[in-house]
This record gives sequence, C-alpha cells and structure tokens, in this order.
Amino acid sequence: MGFRFQRRITLAPGVRLNLSKRGLGFSIGPRGASLSVGPSGVHGHAGVPGTGLAYRQKLSSVGPLGASGSGSDFAHAFDAALAQGEPVSVELEVDKRGDIHFFHADGTPLSDDQAQALRRHAREPLREHLSRFCEQHSEQISRLGRLHVETPCPESRGYVAREFSQAPPSRPQPQPLAWWHALWPPARRRVAQQNRHRQAEFDQAYRDWETRKAKYDAAEFARYQREDEGVLHDADAMEATLCERLKEIDWPRETVVDFDLGNDVRTIAVDIELPGEEEMPEYFWVMPAKQVRLSPRRLSATRQRKLYRDYVHGVAFRVLGAVFARLPTVQEARVSGYRQVADPATGGERDQYLFSVKVTREQWSKVHFDRLELVDPVVAMDAFTLRRDMTKTGIFRDIEPFKLI
Repeated sequence: MGFRFQRRITLAPGVRLNLSKRGLGFSIGPRGASLSVGPSGVHGHAGVPGTGLAYRQKLSSVGPLGASGSGSDFAHAFDAALAQGEPVSVELEVDKRGDIHFFHADGTPLSDDQAQALRRHAREPLREHLSRFCEQHSEQISRLGRLHVETPCPESRGYVAREFSQAPPSRPQPQPLAWWHALWPPARRRVAQQNRHRQAEFDQAYRDWETRKAKYDAAEFARYQREDEGVLHDADAMEATLCERLKEIDWPRETVVDFDLGNDVRTIAVDIELPGEEEMPEYFWVMPAKQVRLSPRRLSATRQRKLYRDYVHGVAFRVLGAVFARLPTVQEARVSGYRQVADPATGGERDQYLFSVKVTREQWSKVHFDRLELVDPVVAMDAFTLRRDMTKTGIFRDIEPFKLI
C-alpha cells in the first residue's frame, strides 16, 4: 500500500507459566508435554506448541524407572524403584495419530517389553496426565477466540512500579573458634583467614548487588518519567511505552505491529500483520477409554473459520486497548489488519487487508470492560467506522484500508 510506519515491533508468543526444566519431553509434534518419574513421584508437564502455555502437575507417588536391560529386568527395576526412589527420567512422544512412544533419558527407545512394563505400572498416572493435557489443549483452542476478554479499560493506570527482584546476598556467619584453637595457633590463623575470605567474598557480592540495583532503580525511574509524564507530550516516550505494553500481552501467535503517531500525538495509525488461517489448530485430542493413547479429532471447517474470525478481531481489540490505556493523549486510532496471501498474478505473495477501523477515545470508552466476556469482538467493530468485507461464515474479501493520518 506504500505506507511508511515509524516503528515496528515483532511480538512473540508469550509464556504464562514456566515449564519445569526437570524431566524430558512428551510432545505433540516436536514438543508439548512430559512425564518425569523421580523420588518425589510422577509429575506431568504439558505445553501447547506455539502458545507458551505450560503446567506441572504431580500425578501419583509412582517412583522412577530403570533405564536399561531386558523387559523383565526393566519391570523389576521399576518395582524396586518404588521402594528405593532412584531417579531416572523417561521421555514420551505422541505422534500425529495419538500413539505414544517411550524413550530412555538418553533418547534410546524402550523395547516393546519395557514399554509394556511402563504401561502396566503407570497406566493411571499416564491417563491422568494425558487427560489433563487434552483439557489444557482444548482451553488453548478456546482462548484463541477469547483474546479480547483480557483487554484493559482506558482508565487503567499507566506506570506501575516494579520492585528489584534480586535479594541481597546473605552475610556469612564467622566460623567460631573451638577451645583447642588456643592451643594450636596455625589452626586459629587458618580459621581467621577463612573468615576473612568469606567476608571479602560477601563484601564484593554485596557491592555487585548494589551496582545492579542502582542500575535497575535508574532504569525504573526513567520508565516512570516516560510512562507517567513523557506519554503526555513526548512521541518517543509514547512509542517506547506502547512497545512495552504490547510485549507484555500473552500473544498466542507471532504478531507484527507497525505504528505511527500523528504529528500532534493525538492520532495513531496501526498495521497488524496477522497469521494465516493455516496457523489455526486443525485438531483437538480425546482419550479413548482404558487406553494410554490420544485420538485426534479434526475441527470442522466452520469452526476453524469462526475461530480465525474471532482471533483476528480479538488481536485488534487488544491493540486498541493498549493504545487507549497507555497513551492518554491519543484521541483516535486507525487499526488495520492484513495477512500474506498468494498472488495468482505474480506467483508471489501480497498483503490482503481483512479489516480497517477508526475508533475514537469517546467511542472506546462506551465498551463495558467489566463485562468483556459478553462482548463479541466481531460485532463490537461494527460500532466504529469500519471497512470489512466478510461473509457470515468468516470468509474475508479484500478491502482498502484507511490511509495514514
């Protein structure tokens, strides 16, 4: 379209919970969930590829597994581990058909006998873990269509203080002298030297901590000036603040945002590069009764299109929310969303704009942000000045976006 934007920001999928580094992977595709067996029991780890979502859940008191030997040796080692608690991790992978494949910690596949022993001893923990993974995966699919419900209201506070998270180093306790040290001067001097060495290490560690804290406090004060005062008149401060706020959003898919503030910092134009429909989920998972496996079920084409329709409008909703909540001088935002599609005329790719909307702060303030779960982001856009050519089933046709301000 020949637009020239001042700022571009690539927003990677966020991380809502940290995936534990212990244990190995059990994945849908290349990664996803894991089951680790150790002295504290069986724990499940699940993550939905491309979303950043992960959780860890203790499944049972089942202990660790032996990592080598014949099937009978493996079963014997497993039984012994229940009593001894010797930690050995096992990796599980799920293929596209939902079948589970087992591996030792070093990546060596378990033999059929070993896999049968594992299924026999850990069937219920495995099924519980897979059931939770199915629930989490289904929730993530639903969340793609409900991204707008996390949008802040325009009256949200701008600057929020963040404390320095690193605790200062602990002061060492001097090693006390025993009575016999008075009778042996070399030992007394050695204890004194060790105490001086520990104190010197502490002093240096504390100075380093003070330096890091001073740098953090300086950066935090600069952020305060930018977000509490700079956003009222400084375009650079406004751009930096908007970038930070957009990065804080937990984006389910990679999103690229270009934006440009008007000369009077009262208007902003935003272009959002959206994912294609092919990046929406095609399957959900169910677990057959009494089996340790998953079965894929394809989402209908209608549900996929609806999911995509709700998602792309939810992205626009979240971006508008960040603009009006963090840039108090902006009175009008023009937001356009596009995707890359094949161009039959050239064989290359082109930008296909799906929607373009003009929203004033007054219009945006009429949204009931305390009841966003009742808001349909697709319908909500109709309340603003909107360009969109979309069928009832969610098929988009090209539109001409609003020009830059």
